[in-house]
Parts: sequence; structure tokens; C-alpha cells
Amino acid sequence: MRAGRGILGGASAVILLLAACSSDSGLMNISPGDTDGPDEFGVLPTAPLERPAEGGELPRPDPGGPNRADPDPRGDAAVALGGARGSAGGVPSSDGALVQHAARQGSEEDIRARLAAEDEQYRQRNRGRLLERITNRNTYYQAYAPMTLDSRAELERWRAAEARTPGAPPAQD
Repeated sequence: MRAGRGILGGASAVILLLAACSSDSGLMNISPGDTDGPDEFGVLPTAPLERPAEGGELPRPDPGGPNRADPDPRGDAAVALGGARGSAGGVPSSDGALVQHAARQGSEEDIRARLAAEDEQYRQRNRGRLLERITNRNTYYQAYAPMTLDSRAELERWRAAEARTPGAPPAQD
């Protein structure tokens, strides 16, 4: 009887040891195409259903138009920033004075593309040393170090100028 328990206990220990040594890294795999299961990042929350007011009319159907329950991240961001939903990227007329003031010294239509190209050129000139490129080491912070603001030095500069710095920690005496 005791010999049977010993064999059973030993077999259980071997099975547990082998299971612990398995190299299945399925839980660490976050690539969407490598598994047959559902893609939990592909599930989008929808807006809650709305009931029309008593005696109110239902909205008119819009074939091919957006579903009212689908998420609208651009519209949500516009509303969160004080704008109007559905402005299709345009500027509401109430913000015309703000836009004129912001563009008072001129504006460039292709500023994002131009800045992206200039940034790419800067990063190509500051790619790091040979060993850093071979090992594919991230040199982002090293490349942009000359442009980084030293927050402590800047705080001391403003305090020396006797400017108010209410968001900063109190001065150490």
C-alpha cells in the first residue's frame, strides 16, 4: 500500500516538474495573428441605446451613413475640447477669432509633413555610434538631449527673476 503511494507521489512530482518546465509562451504572445482565439483588442464599445422622447419622432434612416451607436473618437475629442460634434474637422464659426489670432503671423498648410521630414533628417544625422546601430539600441533620448529642457535650472532661473511659480514645489532653504 505504501509502495503504491510512493510511486503515485513520484509520478505526480515528475508530471508537475515537466509541466513547470514547458516553454509555452502563449500568454505572453500579444501578436493578433498568432492565435486562433478572439482578438480582445478588436472589440469596440458602443454608445448606449437612446430612447426617443415621449411622442418624439425616430431619427430618419441614413443608408450608408454612420450608426449612431458606433464610437466617434474624433467627435468625442471635439466635444471634450469645447467644440461641436460633426464639424468634419472644420472650425466652428464661434472660434473664428481664435483661429485668426493664432494665424496672425502666418501659417503653413503642410507644416506636419515638413516637420516630419526635418525630424527624420535630424534622426538620420544622430543615429548613434556604430555599436549602437548594430545592436539596434534606442538612441532617441541621446539624440534629443541637446534640446531637452533642464526643468530644475529653468525653475531656478524663474525664481531668480522673482517670477511666481505656483505649480512648482517650494524652494529649499
